[in-house]
Amino acid sequence: MVGLMAGCLALLLAMRSMVVAMIVAVGAGRPRHLPDRTFRLDFHTKRANLRAMIYSSDTTCLNQIRMYRAMFDKLCHMLDTIGGLRATRHMLVDEQVAMFLHILAHHVKNRVIQFEFGRSGETISRYFKLVLNATIRLQSLLLKKPEAIPEDSNDHRWNWFKGCLGALDGTHIRVQVPAAHKGRYRNRKGDITTNVLGVCSPDGQFIFVFPGWEGSAADGRVLRDATTRPHGLQVPLGNYYLVDAGYSNCQGFLAPYRGQRYHLNDWRQGHQPQTAHECFNMRHSAARNVIERCFGILKLRWAILRSPSFYPVRLQNRYIVACCLLHNLIRREGVQDPLDEQLESFDIEPATDENMPIVPLETTDVWTNYREQIANEMFADFVAQR
Repeated sequence: MVGLMAGCLALLLAMRSMVVAMIVAVGAGRPRHLPDRTFRLDFHTKRANLRAMIYSSDTTCLNQIRMYRAMFDKLCHMLDTIGGLRATRHMLVDEQVAMFLHILAHHVKNRVIQFEFGRSGETISRYFKLVLNATIRLQSLLLKKPEAIPEDSNDHRWNWFKGCLGALDGTHIRVQVPAAHKGRYRNRKGDITTNVLGVCSPDGQFIFVFPGWEGSAADGRVLRDATTRPHGLQVPLGNYYLVDAGYSNCQGFLAPYRGQRYHLNDWRQGHQPQTAHECFNMRHSAARNVIERCFGILKLRWAILRSPSFYPVRLQNRYIVACCLLHNLIRREGVQDPLDEQLESFDIEPATDENMPIVPLETTDVWTNYREQIANEMFADFVAQR
């Protein structure tokens, strides 16, 4: 009896050892990551989604990332060869760029991008910053080099402003800031914004962009800071920019006459200039309106600039610059920008308040007399053409 029980126990132990060995063998053979075939299928699925979003047609590409396919390919090449953006095992350059542009164009939250691109939230945040940094590295290449209006200019809007480099103004972009800082960022309209100085050329490309100032700061104060920084806005001797009535008329910055008709709508209603000062303001407004159009197209193209962002202020300032650089890249191709027609349905008149305080730079009699000379010549020409 004892021998029978010992035999049964030995058999049970042998069977138990066999089962344990089988479990160990199965566990050892199980891969700790997805098989290569599963990874390849997942990769091809994401590529198929990207092809449908970007490469299927120019219309789809424009709707999704605000540029055509040829421009998208050119941007990817520049970011790769100049910006230092690199493909990884899990994401190629074009998908990184498409994801970045889609966020700028539609201002959607991270969880929405997770669903549309099939990526994790951490991956999206990481690649957004990588593409943003690569885009900022293109700054010296994409910012427009200023060119003065020549003496023989045939542009009816600019031929009175010989030596002019373009126009500048400030625009307010809504941002998210900590509660303790909201007082400094609250502008005159009560919105929490950053005051961005933009300088553009006569053909509507940005020459200089200076974000970061609080919304409560006056435009003249922002300009003073921009001109005193080591790598800030530089105006060569003999050249100047057109500015609105919120700035002082001083060397390098030609402002309109205050207290006179100025905005384009005043002239579109059939009113004719009666004085040299009104004639100057009319033509000054027609030329300087280019910066208002720049800001209008910029905000139409990139929805992230039209509402408070989900990112920290420092990151917001960087992507504002990136949006301006991408604006230049699109505009310089010579292809008709589809947003030009859309802009006509929006009011792009400057929101200049005649009662805004002016932060003077250095006004001089020479510059005041220069403006008076231009105004008299303009009015004489206007009267002669009646």
